[in-house]
Amino acid sequence: MQPIHLAWVDYTILLAYVAFVVGIGWALARYMKTSSDFLTSARSIPTWVTGLAFISANLGAMELVGMAASGAKYGIATSHFYWVGAIPAMVFLAVFMMPFYYGSRARSAPEYLKMRFDERVRFLNAGAWAVMTIFMSGIAMNLLAKLLHLLLNWDYGWSLWLCSAVVLLYVLKGGLTSAIYTEVLQFFMIVLGFTPVVWLGLKDVGGWTVLKGQLAGVAQNPAALALNDKTFDPNAWSSAWKPLLAGPDHNPMGVDWFAMIFGLGFVLSFGYWCCNFLVVQRAMAAKNMTAARNTPLVAAIPKMLFPVIVILPGMIAIALGSLPAKNYRIPPPIVSQESYAKAIDAVRSVKPSVADPGVTTVGTALGKKVYADRVEALISANVNNKLTDVQIKDGLYNCIAENDYDSVIPSLVEKYCPPGLLALALTALLASFMSGMAGNITAFNTVWTYDLYQSYRRLVLDRPRPATIIRADGKSEDVTFTLKDLGDAHYLWMGKVVTVVGTLLSIACAYFASHYSNAMDVVQLVFGFVNAPGFATFLLGMFWKRTTSSGAFYGLIGGIATSAVFHSLTLATGNLPGIKGGYLHVVKEYSSEMAQNFWLAAFAFIVCFLLTVVISLATRQTKSDEELKGLVYSLTPKIKDENQPWYQRPPIVGTVLIIACVILNFIFW
Repeated sequence: MQPIHLAWVDYTILLAYVAFVVGIGWALARYMKTSSDFLTSARSIPTWVTGLAFISANLGAMELVGMAASGAKYGIATSHFYWVGAIPAMVFLAVFMMPFYYGSRARSAPEYLKMRFDERVRFLNAGAWAVMTIFMSGIAMNLLAKLLHLLLNWDYGWSLWLCSAVVLLYVLKGGLTSAIYTEVLQFFMIVLGFTPVVWLGLKDVGGWTVLKGQLAGVAQNPAALALNDKTFDPNAWSSAWKPLLAGPDHNPMGVDWFAMIFGLGFVLSFGYWCCNFLVVQRAMAAKNMTAARNTPLVAAIPKMLFPVIVILPGMIAIALGSLPAKNYRIPPPIVSQESYAKAIDAVRSVKPSVADPGVTTVGTALGKKVYADRVEALISANVNNKLTDVQIKDGLYNCIAENDYDSVIPSLVEKYCPPGLLALALTALLASFMSGMAGNITAFNTVWTYDLYQSYRRLVLDRPRPATIIRADGKSEDVTFTLKDLGDAHYLWMGKVVTVVGTLLSIACAYFASHYSNAMDVVQLVFGFVNAPGFATFLLGMFWKRTTSSGAFYGLIGGIATSAVFHSLTLATGNLPGIKGGYLHVVKEYSSEMAQNFWLAAFAFIVCFLLTVVISLATRQTKSDEELKGLVYSLTPKIKDENQPWYQRPPIVGTVLIIACVILNFIFW
């Protein structure tokens, strides 16, 4: 993949966009007078804005790039992240869970757990969730820096720091409000920037019918494109349900219907959409209860249609790779110039008569799997014609038998976008990165300031302390000292400081994410560690009043520990024990990293759920029914929607959305 040279019109559009989003933060800075203004937008945002921000916070670089990567790696089964793994949970959040979040006046999801249980549960959930948001932000940062390196040949580290500085600048100035309004802008930029790329790619392939035909050929020989070592039925990449129902050996994702429905559709999906403060925060910023409940429903409408923009490009890339006349392949993983130099020397030093040792030598020098026949052909071509370094390097590029799936989107942008349209697509990439990073940073600073820092100060540092004083007459007196409240200005300052700290930590996490070729694999792994057990805690807390604080606390610890143990004992086929699992011992091997993630989430949820139930039944309930009013479903007065128009009643709108989702599943069955 050759670097792109931008025209002046491309630079103009990119710079204008960056200036505009920074200007939004600067314009909103004068309204950031309290910590509530900076961290929660003082609950003043209208429904259509929170709805688009709700979906845009999820439509970051991980979504845009990661789903395209999964579309290439797994095919149309990736649509289950939307029609099974998003819409039902978004409806459930709107109808059942938002009344508790918004009605309790909690400033964050962990603060709800404090109200429902105690500080222990809040602190544990907030700590785990803060770590998760930093990792998610780091994943987004890694993606954009890698894309800018591939597309423009910008230095990876320089890109990482520059783009992070832009996001930091407007978030530091305008807080959550700035992030929300720029997310709305980014939503439209992403749609406008990538719709032409999808349309041009689909047209180039020959339309949907031709695309399905090419994918059928790919499914029967995926090894030719370094997709999989197995052979599948022709519908493996183009059918959403048939390959899954046939079993894990019949689909490239390596999962069955139970792992998909329970692991993704229930545990990971509900854990993300219902308990992830990143998205819930957008709904909690709405101006009233009706707006808060309708926020996920407004977001669900474009969410249902996004597979066209984010999954179809990956399928198009696979079809293009199977058409020799198109001269396209998914870019391989980034190889250092030093490794290329060693491989070039290896090609020149090996004789055709001993080609097999040459294949091994070249593969070792590159540090990647290689196509043996292509390496042999390259060695022979060099013997016959004495190729230049550039020619050998180009040949080595095509010899690598691995795919960097995260590069699908940038490679299609390079292939189809002329000046002007190129800038629009690059701006959409930049917008997706900013959306993902800003969303995680604003959620992190809220959770840190309110749920970790403020909570710790009030419980430990600022709590009343008994003391004995000796008066002038020699008599002693027992008194209680209470330190002066630091005031809101201090927490506003802390929110801004931790925004900077969170950005720096995210940069460190970006390097961890660089070990994965598909962003969604590591994203779902992180969700399995945090959201899966967290969902069990929230679910029992909201819908079973007998759940105790001790049950919730120890159940959550058990669920997180189960994730760690499961990951240490399992591995995906093709991976070596280490950072991707199996670092204690490999007890079970899964067909793909995504299958490993789904089962990890399922086990974490089940263990947390059962532990919480058992411990709750064995421990005493510490809160009365009156204290739980507004926090538990059975003790909370039900919201009456009769005075609202039908299209503003969450149960009715949610039912319509579920029906539409079922229809889409049958269309692509």
